[in-house]
Amino acid sequence: MQSPAPCLNLPDPDATSRFGAVVSEVLNRGDVLLLEGQIGAGKTHFARALIQHRLAAQGLHEDVPSPTFTLVQTYEADCEIWHADLYRLSHPDELFELGLESAFETAICLIEWPDRLGSNAPKNALTLSFELVDEGRSRRVCLSGNIALANRIMERWNG
Repeated sequence: MQSPAPCLNLPDPDATSRFGAVVSEVLNRGDVLLLEGQIGAGKTHFARALIQHRLAAQGLHEDVPSPTFTLVQTYEADCEIWHADLYRLSHPDELFELGLESAFETAICLIEWPDRLGSNAPKNALTLSFELVDEGRSRRVCLSGNIALANRIMERWNG
């Protein structure tokens, strides 16, 4: 029997930023986060906080724009970080042009709108499902998929 997905309440943007910082500290090359949720649920805010924290740990400061129009933004920290927003993709075959498949193995990848991956989603990915709660005043995120990575994140968050 699989244990239920751990979920966290993120009552404000600062909590989402703190969660992004915590997650950034446990990720390694080859870790893939699939960020699900409606527009405005906090996916990009989380990704931006995670990337900025990881860069700051290396003494780097860089603007972290949303990749909505560029589809992919990459960053060099202690390892490469790919932030992809696949909302505008119309077919999973377009992934090959972006180079995501090789990044899944060599970089930290944050993928917004992962449903666009189709069957190309990495089997070891961790899904973070963001949702608006309290009439949109706060967020909730549930982790599923890569349970080992989810456990590392939850241990760090609760520690």
